[in-house]
Amino acid sequence: MPVSETDGRPALERLRAVVAGVESALVAFSGGTDSTLVLRVAHDVLGDRCTALTTRSPSTPAHDRQAALEGAAAIGARHLWIDTNELDDPRYAANPVNRCYFCKTNLFDICEREQRRLGLAVVMDGANLDDLGDYRPGLEAAARHAVRHPLV
Repeated sequence: MPVSETDGRPALERLRAVVAGVESALVAFSGGTDSTLVLRVAHDVLGDRCTALTTRSPSTPAHDRQAALEGAAAIGARHLWIDTNELDDPRYAANPVNRCYFCKTNLFDICEREQRRLGLAVVMDGANLDDLGDYRPGLEAAARHAVRHPLV
């Protein structure tokens, strides 16, 4: 059941139930509030069957990288860092209105590869219900990669 559906349980309990419904997970972890919540709950529920993945690229600000590093360490989650450069993709570099689609496609290609390598069941991210009301081309990339959004 998606977390957004009300069944009388508190939201955190519903989120835990959604995460408990998977055998293992790779969390696309930016270090932001939403992906930190997903990682915290996934790590609490799945333990060592949960891994965080953060990409490092020239377009990622240093303070974002530091937040991801510190967040995963505080949670105690296994944390993979993968170097990438979405600027190598001319579709992204052209800075179109749907640029996020190409950035997220790159991210989820990496996540999918690492998910398979590690033998994890699913990829999760921190997309939330509010994101569904905005123009978010990255959600299309997530759908093409079967990324799960436990906060939705």
